[in-house]
Amino acid sequence: MQAFVHEDGQLKLKNVDEPQASQGEVVVSLRVAGLNRRDLYIPNRRGDKAEALVLGSDGAGIIDSIGEGVDNVKVGDEVIINPSLRWEDETPAPPESFDILGMPNNGTFANKIVISADQLEPKPKHLSWKEAGVLALSALTGYRAMFTKGQIKKGETVFIPGAGSGVATYLISFAKNIGARVIVTSRDDAKLKQAKELGADLTLNTDSDWLDELKDETIDLVIDSVGRATFNRSLKVLKKGGRMVVFGATTEDTINLNLRDFFYGQYQLIGSTMGSKQELQAMIEHIEQYKTHPVIDRVYNLTEAQDAFDYLKENKQFGKIALTIDH
Repeated sequence: MQAFVHEDGQLKLKNVDEPQASQGEVVVSLRVAGLNRRDLYIPNRRGDKAEALVLGSDGAGIIDSIGEGVDNVKVGDEVIINPSLRWEDETPAPPESFDILGMPNNGTFANKIVISADQLEPKPKHLSWKEAGVLALSALTGYRAMFTKGQIKKGETVFIPGAGSGVATYLISFAKNIGARVIVTSRDDAKLKQAKELGADLTLNTDSDWLDELKDETIDLVIDSVGRATFNRSLKVLKKGGRMVVFGATTEDTINLNLRDFFYGQYQLIGSTMGSKQELQAMIEHIEQYKTHPVIDRVYNLTEAQDAFDYLKENKQFGKIALTIDH
C-alpha cells in the first residue's frame, strides 16, 4: 500500500506493507486524512532517523478487518480515528502515557492503518468523508479549550487572535452554537471576511489598536495559540478576572509577563492541549446536536501530500486541509 512517510530525514511517498490486526486491534481502510500543523514539526523533531514513520493524526474510513477480542465494532463500520492515545477520561492534564497518533506511532497518511479498536468513534452521519477526515484533532483541541478549560457560557464574549487556523474555525462555530459573542483577528482581509461568514460578530485587523477597537467590549475569555506576538496584547483587552486559555505557540513560545499587572488584574491563565476520549465523544455529540460542519480550505490527494505540506507552511489557509486516499 502507499503511505506518506518521514524516512532518512526526508518526506516521501512510498510503498509499505499492509498492516495486520492483532489482539484488540482493527485495520481501517482510510478514505480521508487531515493535515495538521503538528505534521510540519515532526520532521525537525525526528531529524535524520532512518526508520520510516507514517505521518498523520486525523483520519476517517471503513473497518477492513478486526483482530481477536474486538466486539465494539465490526467490518464495514464507518469510523473516525481518535488521535489522542491513552487518555480516556477528562482530567486536568493528560496522563504521562499520553501520545498523539502520528509520532511515535504510525499515522493516517496511508491507505490503511492498524489501531486499537478503542481509538475509534462512529462517523457522524451528517458529515461527508472529507469533513469527517479532518475533524478529530483540531475540533477536540478547540472543544477542550472552549468548554472544559475556558468554561464559556451563553452571552459571554470570547476573543480569538488568528482567525484562519483549523482550531479557530471550530472555536467560532462552537461559541456561536451556544450563544456566545465572538471576536477574531487576522492580517488577511479575506480570512476576516470568511470568519464573519462563519459567524464571528466582530473582526479586527491584527495590526489595529485592539485597546481602542475593543473599548466598548467586555472580553470574558481569550483563547490564544499564537504565542509571543499576541499574548500580552490579548491580556490587555481581557476583563479583570477574565480567563485566558493557551493551547499553542505558532510564533515564539516564550513571553515577557508583567507579574504585578497580572496579579492585580486577577487574571486566570490556563494551559490546554488536545483532549481525552471522553471530551472527543462530547465534542461529537455537540457537532451532531448543532449539525456543525468543519471548514475545509483545500483538498489534495495522498499522492500530493508534499504540495499540501508546502501550502500549510504558507499559512494562507482558512480552515482544514484534507487528503483524499484512493483505493
